[in-house]
Amino acid sequence: MAGHSKWANIQHRKGRQDKLRAKLFSKMSKEITVAAKMGDPDVDKNPRLRLAVKEAKQNSVPKEVIERAINKAVGGDAESYDEIRYEGYGPNGVAIIVEAMTDNRNRTASNVRSTFTKNGGNLGETGSVGFMFDRKGQIVYPASVGDEDTVMMAALEAGAEDVQSDEGAHVVYCAATDLNDVSTALEKALGEAESTKLVWLPNMQTELDLDGLTKLMKLVETLEDDDDVQSVTTNVEASDAVMAAYAGS
Repeated sequence: MAGHSKWANIQHRKGRQDKLRAKLFSKMSKEITVAAKMGDPDVDKNPRLRLAVKEAKQNSVPKEVIERAINKAVGGDAESYDEIRYEGYGPNGVAIIVEAMTDNRNRTASNVRSTFTKNGGNLGETGSVGFMFDRKGQIVYPASVGDEDTVMMAALEAGAEDVQSDEGAHVVYCAATDLNDVSTALEKALGEAESTKLVWLPNMQTELDLDGLTKLMKLVETLEDDDDVQSVTTNVEASDAVMAAYAGS
């Protein structure tokens, strides 16, 4: 996951932040409702719900929106969503994982397939690219929370597997099943994180030039604009020069 910070901010530098924020609130609300419906509506008794609420708060989702999403599940009037993972290839063979929550599988599958096809990609079977990623817990802290050694020691004591630090952030990785415990322990040691969530971490990467990156990001952004899509992950790698050129384009 080289260059976490530059990837984390690339779309925001492209001026999509406001557009994405409204969709982000909606997608996080859906995750909260599903987590509450599948498990206990009590945050303290439901690790998935606790993480969903924590991530929502870290992204400034209003308290009333969070409460409404939980109450929707408790009241029994929540839509029934299926969780689906799509896998495929983007331009130049970049591996892509798309996670969706939908109340209409046929609609979502048709939209995702069409988006891949129209943007130089190819939707594959489940498992076609999954081997190129590992499921991990990811906790992000700002660089200001402490130096690299301090964060590394706190993370290892909390049960994390790895920490990647740069001038912008400390990114802590742990086993997916340990995310709740590790994030709780780190919160006591370092305070509240900027982000706490499950991610697909590439174990092999595909490098792109500026033209390839531009085409890929168009595909990713179109997928993210779909209301059924919760997240899009790629295994792309690009040089600092290519990233800078894309950000400035």
